[in-house]
Amino acid sequence: MTDAPSPSPSPASRLGSAVGRAAGSALIGGRAAIRRSPTANRVYRTGVGIVGGGTVALGVVLIPLPGPGALVALGGLGILGTEFEKAQVVNEKATRVVKRGLGAAKDAVARRRAAKVSPEV
Repeated sequence: MTDAPSPSPSPASRLGSAVGRAAGSALIGGRAAIRRSPTANRVYRTGVGIVGGGTVALGVVLIPLPGPGALVALGGLGILGTEFEKAQVVNEKATRVVKRGLGAAKDAVARRRAAKVSPEV
């Protein structure tokens, strides 16, 4: 088996990479520009608050229904956490609780499966 040289990236791939790098640096520079302008910063933070708060509210409404209501609420906290420190702290605490609960659920499933394999008589 011979090692064939890896093909060079296609022009479309190179263009996509260049556009991705430019967009990433534009977003970083754009957020810095927003922070320099008090009015733009306030509008941006208000928009993030509305979108994040709406997502959290939607998640809370969806919690009693079947589906990922809690995950939607955590996603909203993640959105809020991009701009607000208190929301970031709450999101980290909620994520820890969810991970602990998920671990407990996995342990319960493992115990149940082990009990089915070797039933005690």
